[in-house]
Amino acid sequence: MSDPTRPYAPKIIAVANQKGGVGKTTTAINLGAALVDEGMTVLIVDIDPQGNASTGLGIEAEQRTRTTYDLLLEDAPLSEVIRATNVDGLLIAPATTDLSSADIEMVANEKRSYLLHDALRQPAIDSYGIDYILIDCPPSLSLLTVNAMVAAHSVLVPLQSEFFALEGLSQLMLTIRELRQTANPRLRIEGVVLTMADSRNKLSQQVEHDARAYLGELVFDTVIPRNVRVSEAPSFAVPVLEYDPASKGSAAYRALAREMLRGKLSAAG
Repeated sequence: MSDPTRPYAPKIIAVANQKGGVGKTTTAINLGAALVDEGMTVLIVDIDPQGNASTGLGIEAEQRTRTTYDLLLEDAPLSEVIRATNVDGLLIAPATTDLSSADIEMVANEKRSYLLHDALRQPAIDSYGIDYILIDCPPSLSLLTVNAMVAAHSVLVPLQSEFFALEGLSQLMLTIRELRQTANPRLRIEGVVLTMADSRNKLSQQVEHDARAYLGELVFDTVIPRNVRVSEAPSFAVPVLEYDPASKGSAAYRALAREMLRGKLSAAG
């Protein structure tokens, strides 16, 4: 729970889906950049042992001397973990493969589900003037993902426009419901964003129809299209908004950021 006596506290959103390859990291990076475009200061917290968000924002493996592993398991101060990126106003707490063992190491800690919650509420966070923290979760419902949801105010779910897209979503919703009843009663669903969509493809159209029929207002109006520029941008270590500001992918992430900032889904979940 946020401390009401604090003068300034960022909104924390876990970007999560236990299914891999749905666009979690891509959404975290590019939504973060789009929020920066809207005047926000954003911190991306990479807790995926693959560290793709870190690589995609230009933090090479050898530069990650202090990481989210240290934040979670070594009580490292935020000031030693948070790094600037190539985008002004976009910060990152990077990850390495050290996190692969974090679940096992956290089990013995009686506060194992609250480690990220406490780390992101260090008083030092206030000095950064961060408006949003986006947590890039691993593709599993692991203890790392539970930490993200306990730390977060809400969960943003990327949903790929492909066959079986809705399968497994019920387990994620159940996990969120269970955490509301135990560790984080204020946790809500920020929304579900359809990713990698092709409007010419009947399957994409059907997935969107089914998602909106099943999830209703939880689904963002904005749909992220399949776009080659979005796929190319990480190899240049920048968000697509920097790589090709005029691309369809850039326009979609800007629209998503604006939709989120309007608070369209503030009562959802």
